[in-house]
Amino acid sequence: MSARSDKLVLALPSKGRLQEQVNAYLADAGLKVKQSAGARDYRASLVGERGIDVKLMSSAEIAGALGAGEIHLGVTGEDLLREDVADQSAIMLLQSLGFGFADVVVAVPRAWIDVANMADLDDVCTAFHTRHHRRLRVATKYVTLTRGFFAAHGIADYRIVESLGATEGAPAAGLAEAIVDITTTGATLTANDLKILDDGVLLKSQAQLAASVKAKWSAGALAAAERLTARIAARELARTTYVLRFEPPRGIEKALAVLEKAEGCRVLTREKDELALLCPREALSNVVAFLRGKGVRSALAAEPADYVFTGGNPLMAKLQAALKD
Repeated sequence: MSARSDKLVLALPSKGRLQEQVNAYLADAGLKVKQSAGARDYRASLVGERGIDVKLMSSAEIAGALGAGEIHLGVTGEDLLREDVADQSAIMLLQSLGFGFADVVVAVPRAWIDVANMADLDDVCTAFHTRHHRRLRVATKYVTLTRGFFAAHGIADYRIVESLGATEGAPAAGLAEAIVDITTTGATLTANDLKILDDGVLLKSQAQLAASVKAKWSAGALAAAERLTARIAARELARTTYVLRFEPPRGIEKALAVLEKAEGCRVLTREKDELALLCPREALSNVVAFLRGKGVRSALAAEPADYVFTGGNPLMAKLQAALKD
């Protein structure tokens, strides 16, 4: 199956912790993933959603398929999207999903007590080449990210050793002097007597809902993407906001304008005796205090919502803008 049919092709991770997290995230948004014929089948569907074909793929395959235009949407780690998609204009990151966190970092042996940052590493690379008549080796699976990051720090006197196994073990095994690898807690690096450089974080990665700009976007695929992303956007907005209901006093308009600019609040509905204000959760105390100061004497009820569908769909707007470029 490819992104050439009239349906939207959505790729999701086929196994592991990331698959569990993605399925839980979608279920929380009311989008239940159902595999077609058991746990070993690599096709699935979203229950109740028409016009969407779901493919189950490895995380790396999803990144490659997005870059090649073989699928419309996919969920995978940002580290893979940045590393495996040569043309970054071929993809658009639509939504950070809040799980699958990991950092791509530069790490060196703890014994290098005088090496704390990338400038120090540059000095070591130069001295290493002079002393050993060969370039310092950096083991990594992230060749593209490493080259870009080292170039940004003016480091050229090194050699990449592509890692096929456990990268963190390369220095101890004598295969490399430094590494670029992904880490969540840093415990594995510590166990291998490695330390992360102070400015050595290449990328703070997490799971992303991404779109392929190169895919063939039919009217049917766009319509399905609109429905899917609207659901996700509405759930994301609901997670971070309260609906604040109260009886508005006269002359509240100026206060509402101030709240919109200062706190990001917006009016959802307004009736004669009740106003519904969408309020960022972290701003709730400030908003309530402000409204009290502006003459609101009625009860203020802050309610969580399952979904908040507004007049626009920010995820689809990002996609449409990318497709027009």
